[in-house]
Amino acid sequence: MHDLLNSNEGAKVPKVGDLIEGTIIALGKREIKLDIPGFTTGVIRGRELFDESGDYSDLAVGKKVTATVLELENENGELELSFRHAGHQKAWGSLEELKQSGVVIDVKVVDANKGGLMVKLGQIDGFLPVSQLAVEHYPRVEGGDKSRILELLKQFIGETLQAKVITVNEENGKLIVSERAAWEEKQKDKLDKYQVGDIIEGKISGVVDFGCFVEFGEGLEGLVHISELAWQRIDNPREVVKVGQMVKAKIINIDGSKISLSFRRLIDDPWKSVSDRYKVDDIVKGKVIKLNPFGVFVELDPEIHGLCHISEVSDKTLKDPSEIVKIGETREFKIISMDPKEHRLGLSIKALTQEKSADKETKPVSAPDKETLTD
Repeated sequence: MHDLLNSNEGAKVPKVGDLIEGTIIALGKREIKLDIPGFTTGVIRGRELFDESGDYSDLAVGKKVTATVLELENENGELELSFRHAGHQKAWGSLEELKQSGVVIDVKVVDANKGGLMVKLGQIDGFLPVSQLAVEHYPRVEGGDKSRILELLKQFIGETLQAKVITVNEENGKLIVSERAAWEEKQKDKLDKYQVGDIIEGKISGVVDFGCFVEFGEGLEGLVHISELAWQRIDNPREVVKVGQMVKAKIINIDGSKISLSFRRLIDDPWKSVSDRYKVDDIVKGKVIKLNPFGVFVELDPEIHGLCHISEVSDKTLKDPSEIVKIGETREFKIISMDPKEHRLGLSIKALTQEKSADKETKPVSAPDKETLTD
């Protein structure tokens, strides 16, 4: 090899790591030999025949191919070459180009875990996180049951999905793709027809712990967060909405394909006029609708709810408000604070009890009548 290199002073001398072109002169299952014009014979063998790019799947004697130089001279005086390294370089270079261009590509789902889908792009393994699934494929599971999520994700194994490359890290072998990004590309023209403030009509397509999804327009879907369902506190969206229900909603935000909707903003805020109905120091009747370690949620009317903090439930120190009150019961409370801007109304049982005790103590004792004295 030393003599050969010296006799080719005008030619570019290859170095380890260089890509070099040659013509196939021998083709076997375990090794392939190339003629490297002006230099010597090159050989690709063993695991170096493996190719990530897919460019070496149709090989034949006489075909020109590119390989990576591993050694300038092996035990037989040949160039030791690799399709594996060359294919890797080409494949990851192509992935970076796909990421930069933003083109939509097909990926095949080969497995699933609780975090998403394992996919293949050519010969390269990649990952499609749950958060990057298109709206129609996102697993809507009550309570976020991870076992149920995995069960739904496994249904995609063997399918081909359209996605965009969003992360490429050759050094760590990390490839992440997004089906949602590809979906956004298709939906862009449809989304452009809407803007924040628009009122849409649609059908509830899913109910989850954190709100509900509304399908509208041409295959679009938005989320009504639990906080936007109504002005009053909602603990379980299923108590106020159901799948298939026709609704109107207001668009409050558009972020890519993520559309945020609101029901409550189509209704006048009842807290604006709360002072017309209630005043601090008023004694009111309310229904206990929920107990928490920190207090009692009380429904004064269908629109206004208040909180009786655990410190206001009793003069005694309580571990839990259930020691004094029960869900579903209606009882009297005293209003001790109001903040309409923050939609807060503070209630107290303790203050009411203390007032009643004070009244008993200050009530005058009646004088005995004459008959009692004479007796």
